[in-house]
Amino acid sequence: MTLATALDGATTLAVEAWPDPVVDRFGHDPRSPYCERFWLPVLGPSTIFLLRHLVARLEAAPDGCRISVADTARALGLGDRLGRNGPFARTVARAVDFDMARLSPTTLAVRRRLPPLPRRHLARLPEAARAEHEELARRGADRGEEELVHKARQLALSLARLGEDADATERQLRRWRFEPELARRCASWAAATTAADGRPGAAGSGDRPPALGAAVRPPAGALAHPAAAGVRAVGVPLR
Repeated sequence: MTLATALDGATTLAVEAWPDPVVDRFGHDPRSPYCERFWLPVLGPSTIFLLRHLVARLEAAPDGCRISVADTARALGLGDRLGRNGPFARTVARAVDFDMARLSPTTLAVRRRLPPLPRRHLARLPEAARAEHEELARRGADRGEEELVHKARQLALSLARLGEDADATERQLRRWRFEPELARRCASWAAATTAADGRPGAAGSGDRPPALGAAVRPPAGALAHPAAAGVRAVGVPLR
């Protein structure tokens, strides 16, 4: 079903959430200052207000809802001209074109959070907003890098205190998909730290360190999703 077919003569429209684990965790609420500052110049006010309106409706009805096309258009200031060429239809089409919503045969699925603005859209922003966005992206990447190094060090230190030498620790960090150079540096740091602490790195009496390989797992929550700040230090491509 096309958007024109779905809206042509329709009086109601079924709406549901579009689940996206990554964007839902790291994206931005359409009512946030980020979306108003950076997505508004790209999507336009009608589409931003539509997304805000639908997200609010989905908060009240998480399993989905059915909206009145006429009432929703009026609530957004889009007037009474409905149908495939009306302002409401064009607004919904823009949300779909920019991947903020998608149309199934029976339902409009809407993102509850918007992703960070892609670089290809930066040219649409005023110069001051472009500079502000670049600074936000830089600070976010710096924080992500710091968090990644901290986590790699903590994991390396745990392995070293279980009795693993620097080579074994480095191999295990690489199995956990840390960048080779970061794994090497953190393994060396962990070995030096345990030596300075006067701990030989052997496991406690009667204990054996876990075998390296698939059976070993990092502590719960140790590896955050790299997309949180666009970190490139893990060998996982960002989508």
